Amino acid sequence: MMPLTLAKPGETAVIRKITGKDEVRRHLAELGFVVDSAVTVISEMGGNLILQVKESRVALDKSMAGRILI
Repeated sequence: MMPLTLAKPGETAVIRKITGKDEVRRHLAELGFVVDSAVTVISEMGGNLILQVKESRVALDKSMAGRILI
């Protein structure tokens, strides 16, 4: 497993694990980031990502994206 921050733009990956406190995991789940779902990196700038997840585009900063393991 590796953090989502290491994925390249255009790459689609499956979420394997989400780390962090319960509140963080719950917040990410509300945005659509759940284990076994696919996520596509649209763009990356300085470790911050724009992602396609469940037909929505979501921006995550480097620290939040690092909690998602693929």
